[in-house]
Amino acid sequence: MPDAGNAPLHLVEKHPRAIRWMHWINFPVLSIMIWSGLLIYWGDSIPPYEHPHQVYRIGIGSFTLVRFFPDWFWKLLNAPYRITTGLGWHFFFMWLFAINGIAYAIYLWLSGEWRILWPQRRSFVDALQVTFYDLHLPFARRKGLPPQGKYNGAQRIAYTAIVLMGAGSLLTGLAIYKPTSAHWLTTLLGGYEMARWFHFWLTMGFCGFFLVHVGQVVLAGWNNFRSMVSGYEIQTAPQSVLLVEPVAAPSEAVVLEEPAAQPPPMPEPPVLQALANIPMLVDPIAVEESLANEPMAEEIQEGQRE
Repeated sequence: MPDAGNAPLHLVEKHPRAIRWMHWINFPVLSIMIWSGLLIYWGDSIPPYEHPHQVYRIGIGSFTLVRFFPDWFWKLLNAPYRITTGLGWHFFFMWLFAINGIAYAIYLWLSGEWRILWPQRRSFVDALQVTFYDLHLPFARRKGLPPQGKYNGAQRIAYTAIVLMGAGSLLTGLAIYKPTSAHWLTTLLGGYEMARWFHFWLTMGFCGFFLVHVGQVVLAGWNNFRSMVSGYEIQTAPQSVLLVEPVAAPSEAVVLEEPAAQPPPMPEPPVLQALANIPMLVDPIAVEESLANEPMAEEIQEGQRE
């Protein structure tokens, strides 16, 4: 059998050009949206910066486990008293974010790419298996990764969730941006403060996805990253199919070559065909027997003479 390490390589198209363009446009746009949104969020403290951002937290009742965000974080971000800067950047790039996201959703629908992105029935089970495998749990490592196509179960769920989260960010952002003009949307989301609460946690979801996504890209290697830049991935070329018959030793195999196809017989010339149709006056078998018996008959006659 040929060595897999010496197998020839070839390029396989993985990501269409439209997907790559919208992916790399969305990356800096979303980063600026999160940064400018944090500058706006800093202004929640009343009076300004005396009790920085005790609005959103993780806890139960009066117990607070995590508060967003600590004082050192705002100083590192240079966020204090930059609300107008955040508003200017946020309101400008929100249009690019909306246009790029809507174009992405339209492309997924028209091109049929949504079929390989939308979760399947087994995607949630496969996602757990992939997660346990990436966590290097022994039982998952023994079982291995489930079969997958372009995306595994975890990727299908995550990438579909990002599309839905983007739509949610646009709707909640519009409810915050125009609470009077879009009062029906603000009311539908539970009011201004509730819409703002949804908007904040969707942003935290984007931050969490970004960290996991970058980590997975690093683990997947350069070949996977290059496919999102060039659109092509290097894969091992498929080998020719051989018939293999197992023998007693499990590590050995006998390769059976398929017999070569025989060429069809050449037709006889018309002259020979005509001669074959002429009736024979002498039986060739009888002549052959008589010729074979002639020497023996002569020997018998000589013996009688002696």
